[in-house]
Amino acid sequence: MNIQVFLATTGSGLARAGHSGDGNWSVEFLLIDQDVRCLAADPNNANVVYAGTQGNGVLKSSDGGKTWQPAGLAGRIVKAVAVSRVEPDVVYAGTKPPLMFVSRGGGATWSELEAFRKVRRWYWLSPAEPPFTAYVQGIALSPTDPKVIIAGIEAGAVVRSEDGGKTWQGHRPDALRDCHTITFHATNGDWVYEGGGSGVGAAVSRHAGKTWQQPKAGLDRHYGWAVAADPARPEVWYASLSPGPMKAHSQNNAQAYIFRSAGGAAWQKLALGNPEPRSVSKGHGGLPQPLNYMPYALLTDPNGPGHIYTGLSNGDVWHSTDHGDTWQKLPFNLKGIHRTLIRL
Repeated sequence: MNIQVFLATTGSGLARAGHSGDGNWSVEFLLIDQDVRCLAADPNNANVVYAGTQGNGVLKSSDGGKTWQPAGLAGRIVKAVAVSRVEPDVVYAGTKPPLMFVSRGGGATWSELEAFRKVRRWYWLSPAEPPFTAYVQGIALSPTDPKVIIAGIEAGAVVRSEDGGKTWQGHRPDALRDCHTITFHATNGDWVYEGGGSGVGAAVSRHAGKTWQQPKAGLDRHYGWAVAADPARPEVWYASLSPGPMKAHSQNNAQAYIFRSAGGAAWQKLALGNPEPRSVSKGHGGLPQPLNYMPYALLTDPNGPGHIYTGLSNGDVWHSTDHGDTWQKLPFNLKGIHRTLIRL
């Protein structure tokens, strides 16, 4: 296993699971006095992590999430953070109400991308939390072109800039207007993936976010959340879906599945069968069927093709080494994953 640290938002701070290298994991709970809404790791420095908070702006860690310091935008509700792979120390932040900011010094100073205000529409209103003001839910940065930025608005739109945020294009055709997760492929700048609460629940772009498709063959539920793609094969991607928001966000009745799409074929449900990790065998999957706890996170490993992780709302983390055919539950629990889990 290449991943040594997981960080999760719990609804009341952060949970940090660290791997000692001898097979043991330790879990600690941090920032318990902070309402942390989002996390983003620097893809060029695994020790550097940014967190967006409810009213306290951005926090930054330079030691893998162990300690944190203020990093700007104080007083703002920061709902989305993304760190550039191709421009060192460039960080983007999206807020509630929906505004976009950029820092070119690792959070030392920030400037607003004022043109983003022009793309906002009056009907961007989120029912997710009062007051029902819209907000930037996700930011996807191209891994190859520093000028391409895509922002997803929950209950709003998916908008795109190809000049570093100087101008913005309106909602992209066939993207999901109710965006929950949006991400580029780790290295291929043509592929972008989205999970959301509108349309069929999952969407993909093969044109750097300019146009989108919503493949639905094989899906029997439509409320999507997490998405991820294999690092070696961008045509192999994953999505977590539930029948609807009430199920997805329930305490223990999500009725969710993780689905896999490979090369444009119909979606497949993953991991049917035996829920006991020690009994995993080919064809039996390992994950419960269906999942009572929503898979709010799907993570792949840039250095491990075929590896995929999922984080469930109850704090469990599961791991597959074979594109989701079989799974094993990792030996720790984060008490809860409130929408965001990242790996370092």
